[in-house]
Amino acid sequence: IEAYTKALAIKPDYADAYINTGIVRHDQGKLEEAMEAYTKALAIKPDFAEIYNNMGIVLADQSEPEEAIEAYHKALSLKPDYAEAHKNLSPLVKYEPNNPQIITVSELIERPDLKDQDMCYLHYAAAKMKEDLGDLGAAFENYVAGGALRQKLLAYDQKQDQRLFTKIKNTAPKLREFSLKTSHEVISQTPVFILGMPRSGTTLVEQIVSSHSQVCGAGELSFLDRFGGKLSRGDGDISSNNLLAVRKAYLNELKKVSENKPFVTDKMPHNFLNIGLILKALPEAKVIHVKRDPAATIWSNFKYYFQAEGLGYSYKLEDTVKYYKLYRNLIEFWDESYGGQIYHIDYDKLTVEQEPETRRLIEHLELDWEDACLSPQENRRSVRTASQLQVREKVYKGSSKAWRKFEPYL
Repeated sequence: IEAYTKALAIKPDYADAYINTGIVRHDQGKLEEAMEAYTKALAIKPDFAEIYNNMGIVLADQSEPEEAIEAYHKALSLKPDYAEAHKNLSPLVKYEPNNPQIITVSELIERPDLKDQDMCYLHYAAAKMKEDLGDLGAAFENYVAGGALRQKLLAYDQKQDQRLFTKIKNTAPKLREFSLKTSHEVISQTPVFILGMPRSGTTLVEQIVSSHSQVCGAGELSFLDRFGGKLSRGDGDISSNNLLAVRKAYLNELKKVSENKPFVTDKMPHNFLNIGLILKALPEAKVIHVKRDPAATIWSNFKYYFQAEGLGYSYKLEDTVKYYKLYRNLIEFWDESYGGQIYHIDYDKLTVEQEPETRRLIEHLELDWEDACLSPQENRRSVRTASQLQVREKVYKGSSKAWRKFEPYL
């Protein structure tokens, strides 16, 4: 940001510097500042489709779907073959047969000169269109084709994940030997780690918990893996000093995003890899593991295009199944080591027995009950995950059965 600000001081009409500022502010979760930067870029480059696409992403994160749709349409009016904008628009639209975007995408997908990335985007857009129109066979084929291209672009190799899980399990006994003397220390923010497989209900649980007046919902934070991932994997020297360094660095960053509330949620799903590290470096932390029907979780991972690059397993069903088994085995491993310190909540049970399950969860966090926790759809905080649309609706049952319509193809 500092560098871009200096660039703009030298060249005030430098649109790219405003665009890059917007991208960074978006990454920081400062969505209003991101929109402000994009608006300034637009004043300089009013016909630049990429700016409207970026604005659409921010507006979707701000839970403004109608405005996001308008921004994507503007991008596509300027650049009809803009594959990423077609993909970004598709989850926000319920497609009817007469939607002109369907013809545009079907024509683009036949072009022989497309780059793999653009073809990948178009397959995901086409899959959503075909699914909405009830052509499930064609939808499935597009999900498979899009996923294959995404895996190719990420150069994913499942053996890397298998090695990662093995390293974590081999390192865990060494971590267990250490016990930080933190009993005299009073921390101003208690971390609440909400973790599990992506698409398992972690966003809903965070919405519920962060509806409480004492809790700040900080979203998916990368701090823990950045400061302590190497220790979790055994790639760093495991010592009391290093664990203390992870603790201090994490709590320092947590304070910055806490809005001065005493509890802060960290909803990075893959922190399930770091449970051993969490319970050693941050023994005061609350660890909430969210589980969901395996078939529903696997299918939901497979059909979704994640912006993050570390989910290469999710683009091929067989790989997703194998990864899910690695995950489940690791959770069992953590339970054997730290059973009483991990709170398990079942997403499907939560949607059926909302009030009793929510009350148990809030009680586990040692918070006083607040009725707002029963209306997570009223929580207006920014949600920047794949579930950003669903969590604006009342808690509903049956979402874990959505995969069944594709059962003939599975």
